[in-house]
Amino acid sequence: MSLLKRNVQVSVEEYLEGEKHSQVKHEYVRGRVYAMVGASKAHNRIALNVGYTLDHHLRGGPCSVFVADVKVRIGEIFYYPDVLVTCSQGDTDPFVCTEPSLIVEILSPTTEALDRLDKRLAYQSLASLQEYMLVPQAKREVQVYRRQGQGWDLEVFVEQDTVRLASIDFELPLSEIYRDVAV
Repeated sequence: MSLLKRNVQVSVEEYLEGEKHSQVKHEYVRGRVYAMVGASKAHNRIALNVGYTLDHHLRGGPCSVFVADVKVRIGEIFYYPDVLVTCSQGDTDPFVCTEPSLIVEILSPTTEALDRLDKRLAYQSLASLQEYMLVPQAKREVQVYRRQGQGWDLEVFVEQDTVRLASIDFELPLSEIYRDVAV
C-alpha cells in the first residue's frame, strides 16, 4: 500500500492562531509547520542557567529575558530560541519578539545543523540582533557570533573561559553556563 503525503501550506495567521491552542510547540518556515520535540535535562539545565543569570543581570533595566516559549519572527519565519533578550520597547506582542538583541540556542544532535546554519542566517538578518550564542550540550565550548559593522565575527570560549556579551555588557563564566551539567 502506498501513502500519499500532502504538502499543506499554512498562512502566518493560521499558524499563530493554532499555536495559541496547541499542546505542542511548532516552528514555522514560509508556510510549513514543524513540531518541536522535547529537550533533554542537560539542555533544559543549560537554558535555565543562562536565562536565570541573564535575568538577574538585567533585572530593573530596559531589557527582558525569555526562555523557550517566546517566538522570534523573521519575516515569514517563526523560531522558538532557547533564550532571547530584547531591549526594544517596540516588542509589545505577548507571544512574539521581532527585535531581539541576543539569542542563545542550546545545541543537540538533532538540532545542531539547523541552529548553526539556517537559524543563524535567519537571525543574523535581523537588524536588532547583536549576538548569537551557541552552547553545545556535550562539551564546554561556547561560540558567540557578534555583529561587527556590516559583518559578523565568531569568538569561541572553552573550559574555564568567561563569555563576554557586549550586547548587554555582561560576562558569563562557562562554569555558570554548565553548572550542574555533566559534560
